[in-house]
Order: sequence, then structure tokens, then C-alpha cells
Amino acid sequence: MQVLVINAGSSSIKIRLLDPANTLLHEVNLDADRGQPQPGAIAAAITGVGRVDAVGHRVVHGGTWFTGPVVVDAAVLAQLEKLVALAPLHQPPALATLHATLDVLPHVPSVACFDTAFHTTLPPAAATYAIPAQWRTDLGVRRYGFHGLAHQWAAHRAAELTPRSARTVVAHLGAGASLCAVRDGRSVDTTMGFTPTAGLVMASRCGDLDPAVPLWLVQHAGLAPDQVAAALDHDSGLAGLAGTPDMRAVLAAEHSGDARAQLAIGVWIHRLRGAIAAMAAALGGLDILVFSGGIGEHQPQLRARTVAGLGFLDLKLDPAANQAIQLGCDADISAPDAPARTLVVHAREDLVIADQVRATLTATDIATRA
Repeated sequence: MQVLVINAGSSSIKIRLLDPANTLLHEVNLDADRGQPQPGAIAAAITGVGRVDAVGHRVVHGGTWFTGPVVVDAAVLAQLEKLVALAPLHQPPALATLHATLDVLPHVPSVACFDTAFHTTLPPAAATYAIPAQWRTDLGVRRYGFHGLAHQWAAHRAAELTPRSARTVVAHLGAGASLCAVRDGRSVDTTMGFTPTAGLVMASRCGDLDPAVPLWLVQHAGLAPDQVAAALDHDSGLAGLAGTPDMRAVLAAEHSGDARAQLAIGVWIHRLRGAIAAMAAALGGLDILVFSGGIGEHQPQLRARTVAGLGFLDLKLDPAANQAIQLGCDADISAPDAPARTLVVHAREDLVIADQVRATLTATDIATRA
């Protein structure tokens, strides 16, 4: 079964065609303005890619309705529309790609694969907020966690690369960023929460914030709730601290002595180190730290500066190995004498999605014939 995988992220949309052995046959990357590609770009990218037997879509938020992959129909689309407010940077482009795919390939099954699904194994202590019971039970306010497809792949690859991987922290660092504590392949804690805005400092998202701040801005600074929500998702993070959401530009400005960029990098690393330690605490220790995502894979100096403050977790890098990684490759960059290992893993959500699509359609076909 050849699967067309569409990964709609907050800054780009990646389209890949994989053959039955998961060999990459075709690839298109679309730039997106706040998660939205240019009109017609998705349809144009889908048309003419070759034989497509099924389509797999990365969908960030499945809420409490979707805890595993599902074949997309009108009812599923209606439920996904209701979750737009909880993932405003991601749900709209995912829905746009779903609608475009159904228009271009109306007779090809589409399967939605959810970032939240991997985190359904979170224990109650990690998933539960200390808020009124009615909010939790009637409104579904809880920690959902995101980047699950990426975390699942990185943890899987870590287990392949080193046998001692029972307690793994995955740092998926890109325009969006989150950590996941994985024990024996299962998510037990993560940094994102009810929405993908929570957790680490990101390209344009604030990460963790005192919940009284938005209320104060509305009640005392005269801002409308929509203004606050938009600013926290679009104008905060690196963009708010350094004036640009592009980590490469922030690093270049820091190197030239720009004070705002220096502060931005300081805040970014400070939050990341603290969160890694918190994930290790949830695991009762640390065997492996995995860097993945656009920043995690491509910025050796940030990996080095992060790990330099985590020696108490038995982490230590080999400087030469850290610098020598070839793009797209997986590697162990630990110092030989480091008790805990540090890995770099190339993000391949597309492989997880393709496998989930095949398993879902096979199960659906068996159920139909039965």
C-alpha cells in the first residue's frame, strides 16, 4: 500500500509518498504563513505525485474523541472543526489539507493520525490539572500533550540505537517544541498541556505562563481576549523576545552582541534545562536524552549549551561527535564515559503515520468483511 503522508505543522506542510516498504518516493515541502499555505498549493502538490492507495494526515488535536487513528468522514471532520480553538496554529491547516485531499482524491481513503494519541498513557497525576471538578469532567480540561507522533518515533529509534533506553526524555525542538518522558515506549509526562501553547519557549508561542497574566491583560490593560490569545500564539516566544521567530536569525544576532537575542537564548535554554530535569524526575532517573526536530537536529551549539547544564543527570557530550552529525542521520553524541546517553534522531513522523494508516485500513477491511 502506497501512502501519501501530509504533515501540516505550524510553519510548514510536508508531503511525502511512501511505498509499501516505507521508501520515500516523492517529497514536497510547502512554506506556510502562520500555518496556512498559499491557496491551491496543497491541491497542486497532491496532484501528479503518482499512485496513492491511502492518505495519512497528521492532526494535532484529537480531544477526548480520538485516541487512535480514524478513517475520515463527514462526522470526523465536524468533530475536528470543534477543536480548532484548542490548536489554532495547527488544526486549520490540517483541516485545509484534509478538505483539499478529499477534493483531489475523493475515492482514496484518508486516515487522521493524532499527536494527542501517544499521550493517552499519561497517568492521572500527570494529566490532571488542579482545577474545579466540573471543568475537568464536563469540559474535558486536562493535559493532552502533543507532538506524539514525533515523540513515538524518537523513542522507538532510541530503543533501536541503544539497549538501555527504559527511561527516555525526547526533546522535540522546532518552531513548536515539547518534551516527553517515555518509559518502556509509553508516554508518562510531557510539557504541552490542554493546548500546544504550553510548555517550552517556542518560535512564536509563549510556553508556560502564569494563568493570571491573560486575565490581568483583559481586566486591567484593556486588551480583548482574542488579542491576548493571538499574541500568546503568534507574537510571543522567540518573536516576542528577539523580534524574530527564526532561531537561526536569533543565534546570528546573539553572536553579533544583540542584547535581545542574548536574552532570548538565555530564556530558551533556561526553560529547556529545567523541563528536561522535570521529565527525568517523572521517570525516576534518565537513561537517554534525545534531540529531534528542526532545532534539535540542526543546532549543535544549542545541544552543547543545554547539556552543559545537565551534568547532574549524568549527561555529557563528545564535542566532535556533536559537531560531526550529517543532516538526516541518527547518532549517539555522548562522551564515551557518560553514564546517560545523548542521541540525535531525525524526525520521521511520516513513518509512524504510514504504519498507522496501513494498520487502520487493514483492520477496517477485516471488520467489513466479517
